[in-house]
Amino acid sequence: MSKVVAQAITSLDGYVAKADNSIGHLFDWLQNGEVELSTPAGDFRVHLAPQSVEHWRGWASSLGVLVCGRTLFDVAGGWNGRHTLDIPVVVVTHRPPAEWIDAHPDAPFTFVTDGVETAIERAKEIAGDRVVAVTGGTIARQCLELGLLDEVAIDLVPVVMGAGNRPFFGELSAEDVLLGNPTTCIQGDRVTHLVFPVDKSQ
Repeated sequence: MSKVVAQAITSLDGYVAKADNSIGHLFDWLQNGEVELSTPAGDFRVHLAPQSVEHWRGWASSLGVLVCGRTLFDVAGGWNGRHTLDIPVVVVTHRPPAEWIDAHPDAPFTFVTDGVETAIERAKEIAGDRVVAVTGGTIARQCLELGLLDEVAIDLVPVVMGAGNRPFFGELSAEDVLLGNPTTCIQGDRVTHLVFPVDKSQ
Protein backbone atom coordinates (compact mmCIF):
# COMPACT_ATOMS: atom_id res chain seq x y z
CA MET A 1 0.00 0.00 0.00
CA SER A 2 1.27 3.47 -0.85
CA LYS A 3 2.26 6.04 1.76
CA VAL A 4 0.76 9.53 1.69
CA VAL A 5 3.44 12.12 2.39
CA ALA A 6 3.02 15.89 2.62
CA GLN A 7 6.20 17.52 1.30
CA ALA A 8 7.40 21.11 1.21
CA ILE A 9 10.45 23.36 1.14
CA THR A 10 9.87 25.83 3.98
CA SER A 11 11.47 28.76 5.78
CA LEU A 12 12.21 28.60 9.51
CA ASP A 13 8.96 30.44 10.16
CA GLY A 14 6.98 27.96 8.12
CA TYR A 15 6.38 29.73 4.82
CA VAL A 16 6.49 28.08 1.40
CA ALA A 17 6.18 31.38 -0.49
CA LYS A 18 5.85 35.09 0.05
CA ALA A 19 2.62 37.03 -0.32
CA ASP A 20 3.27 37.56 -4.04
CA ASN A 21 4.03 33.81 -4.52
CA SER A 22 7.76 34.50 -4.96
CA ILE A 23 10.07 32.09 -3.10
CA GLY A 24 13.02 34.25 -2.07
CA HIS A 25 15.94 32.05 -0.96
CA LEU A 26 13.92 28.86 -0.44
CA PHE A 27 15.26 27.07 -3.50
CA ASP A 28 18.87 28.29 -3.32
CA TRP A 29 20.07 24.91 -2.00
CA LEU A 30 18.98 23.29 -5.25
CA GLN A 31 21.75 25.17 -7.07
CA ASN A 32 24.54 25.65 -4.51
CA GLY A 33 26.31 22.27 -4.77
CA GLU A 34 28.87 20.62 -7.00
CA VAL A 35 26.87 17.52 -8.02
CA GLU A 36 24.82 18.14 -11.14
CA LEU A 37 21.63 16.16 -11.62
CA SER A 38 18.89 16.40 -14.22
CA THR A 39 15.31 16.46 -13.00
CA PRO A 40 13.34 13.32 -13.99
CA ALA A 41 11.49 15.24 -16.70
CA GLY A 42 14.77 16.69 -17.98
CA ASP A 43 13.40 20.24 -17.92
CA PHE A 44 16.23 21.67 -15.83
CA ARG A 45 19.27 20.69 -13.81
CA VAL A 46 19.96 21.01 -10.11
CA HIS A 47 23.36 21.31 -8.44
CA LEU A 48 23.28 19.69 -5.03
CA ALA A 49 25.70 19.29 -2.17
CA PRO A 50 26.71 15.62 -1.74
CA GLN A 51 24.70 15.32 1.48
CA SER A 52 21.49 16.13 -0.40
CA VAL A 53 22.07 13.95 -3.46
CA GLU A 54 21.07 10.60 -1.98
CA HIS A 55 18.04 12.12 -0.28
CA TRP A 56 16.92 13.78 -3.53
CA ARG A 57 17.39 10.62 -5.57
CA GLY A 58 15.58 8.47 -3.02
CA TRP A 59 12.64 10.82 -2.82
CA ALA A 60 12.29 11.29 -6.58
CA SER A 61 12.53 7.57 -7.30
CA SER A 62 9.90 6.69 -4.66
CA LEU A 63 7.13 8.83 -6.10
CA GLY A 64 4.06 7.48 -7.84
CA VAL A 65 1.83 10.55 -8.06
CA LEU A 66 1.57 14.16 -6.89
CA VAL A 67 -1.56 15.69 -5.36
CA CYS A 68 -1.93 19.47 -5.41
CA GLY A 69 -4.54 22.21 -5.42
CA ARG A 70 -5.62 24.49 -8.20
CA THR A 71 -3.57 27.45 -6.93
CA LEU A 72 -0.25 25.62 -7.28
CA PHE A 73 -1.35 24.17 -10.61
CA ASP A 74 -2.08 27.67 -11.92
CA VAL A 75 1.12 29.22 -10.51
CA ALA A 76 3.15 26.46 -12.19
CA GLY A 77 1.26 26.81 -15.45
CA GLY A 78 0.32 23.14 -15.22
CA TRP A 79 4.02 22.36 -15.71
CA ASN A 80 3.26 22.49 -19.45
CA GLY A 81 1.61 19.09 -19.16
CA ARG A 82 4.59 17.25 -17.66
CA HIS A 83 5.58 17.66 -14.04
CA THR A 84 9.25 18.26 -13.27
CA LEU A 85 9.39 14.93 -11.40
CA ASP A 86 7.80 13.15 -14.41
CA ILE A 87 4.92 11.66 -12.45
CA PRO A 88 1.12 11.80 -12.81
CA VAL A 89 -0.62 14.67 -11.04
CA VAL A 90 -4.00 14.77 -9.30
CA VAL A 91 -5.39 18.29 -8.98
CA VAL A 92 -8.11 19.12 -6.45
CA THR A 93 -10.30 21.86 -7.91
CA HIS A 94 -13.86 23.10 -8.12
CA ARG A 95 -13.38 24.00 -11.79
CA PRO A 96 -11.26 21.84 -14.09
CA PRO A 97 -9.37 24.04 -16.60
CA ALA A 98 -11.19 23.02 -19.75
CA GLU A 99 -8.98 24.97 -22.16
CA TRP A 100 -5.78 23.60 -20.59
CA ILE A 101 -7.13 20.05 -20.75
CA ASP A 102 -8.00 20.47 -24.42
CA ALA A 103 -4.51 21.85 -25.11
CA HIS A 104 -2.78 18.96 -23.29
CA PRO A 105 -4.76 15.83 -24.24
CA ASP A 106 -1.94 13.42 -23.38
CA ALA A 107 -0.94 14.98 -20.05
CA PRO A 108 -1.16 12.49 -17.12
CA PHE A 109 -3.28 14.89 -15.06
CA THR A 110 -6.49 14.00 -13.22
CA PHE A 111 -8.84 16.72 -11.97
CA VAL A 112 -10.96 15.83 -8.95
CA THR A 113 -13.92 18.04 -8.08
CA ASP A 114 -15.44 16.25 -5.08
CA GLY A 115 -12.88 16.78 -2.35
CA VAL A 116 -9.54 15.81 -0.92
CA GLU A 117 -10.55 12.35 0.28
CA THR A 118 -11.62 11.36 -3.23
CA ALA A 119 -8.40 12.85 -4.63
CA ILE A 120 -6.26 10.76 -2.27
CA GLU A 121 -8.24 7.61 -3.13
CA ARG A 122 -7.69 8.26 -6.82
CA ALA A 123 -4.02 9.04 -6.25
CA LYS A 124 -3.50 5.76 -4.40
CA GLU A 125 -5.03 3.88 -7.32
CA ILE A 126 -2.59 5.59 -9.67
CA ALA A 127 0.45 5.21 -7.39
CA GLY A 128 0.07 1.52 -6.58
CA ASP A 129 2.70 0.78 -3.94
CA ARG A 130 4.62 4.02 -4.55
CA VAL A 131 4.43 7.28 -2.61
CA VAL A 132 1.54 9.71 -2.94
CA ALA A 133 3.14 13.13 -2.48
CA VAL A 134 0.89 15.95 -1.29
CA THR A 135 2.08 19.49 -1.91
CA GLY A 136 0.51 22.87 -1.36
CA GLY A 137 -0.46 24.04 2.11
CA THR A 138 -4.24 24.01 1.82
CA ILE A 139 -4.40 20.45 0.52
CA ALA A 140 -1.76 19.27 3.01
CA ARG A 141 -3.71 20.81 5.90
CA GLN A 142 -6.94 19.13 4.83
CA CYS A 143 -5.16 15.78 4.53
CA LEU A 144 -3.63 16.22 7.99
CA GLU A 145 -6.96 17.09 9.59
CA LEU A 146 -8.69 14.16 7.87
CA GLY A 147 -6.06 11.68 9.06
CA LEU A 148 -4.92 10.89 5.52
CA LEU A 149 -1.19 11.59 5.96
CA ASP A 150 1.41 8.99 6.91
CA GLU A 151 4.43 11.32 6.95
CA VAL A 152 5.45 14.96 6.65
CA ALA A 153 8.67 15.64 4.71
CA ILE A 154 10.24 19.08 5.12
CA ASP A 155 13.27 20.58 3.42
CA LEU A 156 13.95 23.24 6.06
CA VAL A 157 15.86 26.29 4.82
CA PRO A 158 17.64 28.61 7.30
CA VAL A 159 15.85 31.79 6.23
CA VAL A 160 13.19 33.82 8.04
CA MET A 161 10.66 35.34 5.64
CA GLY A 162 8.83 37.27 8.33
CA ALA A 163 5.53 37.48 6.47
CA GLY A 164 3.56 35.95 3.65
CA ASN A 165 0.24 34.37 2.84
CA ARG A 166 1.61 30.92 2.04
CA PRO A 167 2.38 29.09 5.29
CA PHE A 168 2.67 25.34 4.97
CA PHE A 169 -0.45 23.79 6.56
CA GLY A 170 -1.67 27.18 7.78
CA GLU A 171 -4.30 27.48 10.51
CA LEU A 172 -5.75 24.20 11.71
CA SER A 173 -9.46 23.99 12.43
CA ALA A 174 -8.92 21.75 15.46
CA GLU A 175 -6.23 21.21 18.09
CA ASP A 176 -2.50 20.99 17.47
CA VAL A 177 -1.30 17.83 15.72
CA LEU A 178 1.75 16.25 17.33
CA LEU A 179 4.11 14.41 14.99
CA GLY A 180 6.62 11.72 15.91
CA ASN A 181 10.37 12.12 16.14
CA PRO A 182 12.02 12.50 12.74
CA THR A 183 12.89 9.25 10.99
CA THR A 184 15.14 11.20 8.60
CA CYS A 185 17.42 14.09 9.52
CA ILE A 186 20.05 14.95 6.92
CA GLN A 187 22.09 18.14 7.11
CA GLY A 188 22.73 19.53 3.66
CA ASP A 189 24.22 22.85 2.58
CA ARG A 190 21.75 25.53 3.76
CA VAL A 191 18.97 22.96 4.05
CA THR A 192 18.00 20.23 6.50
CA HIS A 193 15.99 17.29 5.17
CA LEU A 194 13.47 16.05 7.74
CA VAL A 195 10.79 13.36 7.66
CA PHE A 196 8.27 13.05 10.49
CA PRO A 197 5.78 10.19 10.97
CA VAL A 198 2.15 11.13 11.64
CA ASP A 199 0.66 9.55 14.75
CA LYS A 200 -2.81 8.46 13.63
CA SER A 201 -3.76 7.26 17.11
CA GLN A 202 -4.43 10.82 18.30
